[in-house]
Amino acid sequence: MKAQMQKGFTLIELMIVVAIIGILAAVAIPAYSDYQARAKVSAGLAEISAGKTAFETRLNNGETVSGVSDIGLQASTGNCTISTTGTTIQCALVNAPSQVNGATITWTRNSTTGEWSCASSADNKYDPKTCQ
Repeated sequence: MKAQMQKGFTLIELMIVVAIIGILAAVAIPAYSDYQARAKVSAGLAEISAGKTAFETRLNNGETVSGVSDIGLQASTGNCTISTTGTTIQCALVNAPSQVNGATITWTRNSTTGEWSCASSADNKYDPKTCQ
């Protein structure tokens, strides 16, 4: 008599595969969420960084900065609600993951030296390297 060949997988083999997939998902989902949060903070910083050059140009021409349109930025984008003062450009994050939603990123200009410094209200692990 011929022995029959096994066809398919046993229940225990399938359960092991499902358990492995579950463990991988438990690790990957929080890591991906953190990645999304870091990307949103970086995008917000990139959007307001573009205004620093126009800010400097206006100040060097003896003009003041009274609003976002003065430095060529939009007040609201997909990533930020942008605001300015006489020495700062600020982004309040919108449409962001819960870890950073509503956090602010601010470029502040030192009126004496003309140097820019960055500050963020988000957790330090989400801040870009240029803003820590």
